[in-house]
Amino acid sequence: MDYSICPKLENAMGVLGQRWTGLIIYQLMAGPKRFCHLESSMGVSGRVLSERLKTLEKEGIVKREVYPETPVRIEYMLTDKGKAMEPFIKELQKWAEAWSEVPQEV
Repeated sequence: MDYSICPKLENAMGVLGQRWTGLIIYQLMAGPKRFCHLESSMGVSGRVLSERLKTLEKEGIVKREVYPETPVRIEYMLTDKGKAMEPFIKELQKWAEAWSEVPQEV
């Protein structure tokens, strides 16, 4: 079996390996969310969340929908490309439940 690094796999791991990215995708698997909901449910800073969402949008994983209401409502949702990650994320969750330990506070 060839274990050389595929450039596509390397790119995918670079995007998904960023802190908070997997959790953002996990949150959006339940359906569209507003920025403030993602921020408060995950405890991530607004700056970092904004950066990660922009990256995911650029990669075609997340779509940003602006609703012309007053006040303006903006929601983030997974694209078909993002939804295709759901089985992978669920398997990772199963692995984590079986093998990962919760870090002890120091």
